[in-house]
Amino acid sequence: MSSVPDFAAYQRFRFSRGEGARSRVLTATITGPNPVNGVDALMHAEMGRVFTDLQHDPDSDIIVLTGAGRAFCAGGDFDWFEEQIAHPHRFRDIGWEAKRIVTSLLDLDKPILCRMNGAAAGLGATIALLCDIIIADENAVIGDPHVKVGLVAGDGGAVIWPQLIGYARAKEFLMTGDLIKAPEAARMGLINHAVPTAELDAKVDEIIAKLMGNPRWAVRWTKTIANQPLKALAAQLMDASIGYETLSNLTADRAEAVRAFREKRKPVLTGE
Repeated sequence: MSSVPDFAAYQRFRFSRGEGARSRVLTATITGPNPVNGVDALMHAEMGRVFTDLQHDPDSDIIVLTGAGRAFCAGGDFDWFEEQIAHPHRFRDIGWEAKRIVTSLLDLDKPILCRMNGAAAGLGATIALLCDIIIADENAVIGDPHVKVGLVAGDGGAVIWPQLIGYARAKEFLMTGDLIKAPEAARMGLINHAVPTAELDAKVDEIIAKLMGNPRWAVRWTKTIANQPLKALAAQLMDASIGYETLSNLTADRAEAVRAFREKRKPVLTGE
């Protein structure tokens, strides 16, 4: 039997439970080291185990994933990027962890709703899109700008984007790194709903009520079946995706792209 997870030990997530009829709804809030909940080494490590812990939590049936403050999760923290460039083995060493983030999220059989309260970029976008139902603030943006910082979109973007909007549009957004406003993302089927800020919680609550109105195991196992093709695709792609992303961290253009972002200038790319 699995041990009860120790949510109090997390530093980059905080957890809260609903009350009354919603007592079995657990909200996990991303709380990053910066105002946009950028991913650092500690958050990445915690992301690698949080979905397994959520699965093992005996007191919840529905999970809501959201972000603290003005962003959901805006991708990698630039201090961490510079550490990875200076010490490439640190990027290599998180490969297993990166794969586990994707696979454990897909393995979670409890319904997980993304309350996308603000920007979701890079790994943040991947995690949002791997949730079952994505409800966004209409002012939020979503995108996978890995390429803009010299990286292959290897942390799951190549798995989920084509399944949601087709290969032609997915490759355009993954190769340009362009961000998409939430209403447009909803229109193209990338996310489920984009609503005014004041209506975000009401929309999340509405969907929770619909899920809770159905038999628990029918809902969970329907999700399990629907996720089977995604799990197979992740097993097929993730090793190569992470391998190529690790290689891209070694390129000269990767270092230049990060420097240019920090210095607020256009990068001088050499193709190397």
